Amino acid sequence: MTSCSTQQLPEALVDSFQRRVSYLRLSVTDRCDFRCVYCMAEDMIFAPKAEILSLEELFQVAQAFTELGVSKIRLTGGEPLIRSNVMSLVERLGRLPGLGQLAITTNGSQLQRLAPALKDAGVKRINISLDSLRPRKFRQLTRHGNLDQVIAGIDAAAAAGFQGVKINAVILKGRNEGEVVDLVNFAIEREVDIAFIEEMPLGLIDDHDRALTFCSSEEIRLALAPHFQLQPAGEPSGNSGPARYYTVTGRNTRVGFISPHSNNFCHLCNRVRVTVEGRLLLCLGNEHSVDLRAVLRSPDYTLDKLKWAIVDAMAIKPERHHFNNDEQPQVLRFMNATGG
Repeated sequence: MTSCSTQQLPEALVDSFQRRVSYLRLSVTDRCDFRCVYCMAEDMIFAPKAEILSLEELFQVAQAFTELGVSKIRLTGGEPLIRSNVMSLVERLGRLPGLGQLAITTNGSQLQRLAPALKDAGVKRINISLDSLRPRKFRQLTRHGNLDQVIAGIDAAAAAGFQGVKINAVILKGRNEGEVVDLVNFAIEREVDIAFIEEMPLGLIDDHDRALTFCSSEEIRLALAPHFQLQPAGEPSGNSGPARYYTVTGRNTRVGFISPHSNNFCHLCNRVRVTVEGRLLLCLGNEHSVDLRAVLRSPDYTLDKLKWAIVDAMAIKPERHHFNNDEQPQVLRFMNATGG
């Protein structure tokens, strides 16, 4: 580790490929009240309580990153809103100097209750997972989810006045590919955005064969073309995230496509992830990581030592990930353990 006594901390995080890291995805739990088939196994083993970061430790991580120039933090899980006392963390993060945008990704199950409080605490944008509008299919895909509860949460979020509300949908062949038009119409009715995400090969799952269920962004776009006039809204950028967006002519909804397989966006990557166990993941599709929990719990811990661990980690951020649907996943951690 670089000696913090001999060098001055940088004002920005820059990796060895000259990409500036300005976006942190911070997981607050690996637990979830759903068991989505592409995210985790039905019978999950979660991290022991002693191994997960406390709310204070999560705040220390967020503070270190913002003081190193990170301007956007997204809270993820698992399902972040089921973490006990999570709103106390959200409120503290909302007051962090230098944090331009606080966002959250959720399955929507708790939003009917918490959307106004999240808005008041400083959350600006919310992403909500919704893969089907058919109750039985939704239950099959989530294993435990209640569609009416999630739709009520989406409506509560849309009414709360966030700067942005977006629906995320993972499309699987043979499961829900016939719903893409209905999902876009659902988003249009509520004047929210929607993004279709190619399934990512994270974790060994037993529900389906990813090579058979994979549905590319281009296939979805072609299925939408007869129903909507989609106009390209520009290439992805560090600020807008990895989605390639299209405007829907005459509507206030954008349709996005996140394509980690067919059209990856690694050259624009400005983000890192921290798991709830304190692993700093430098890439979604690789195991390059640094143990921040060890720094946080060392007897001589200081915030500067945590910052130096983060700064030094930029040297191992890889240039890109390599996903191949025909092979077993190289990354064995499930998406819930990755942090969204």
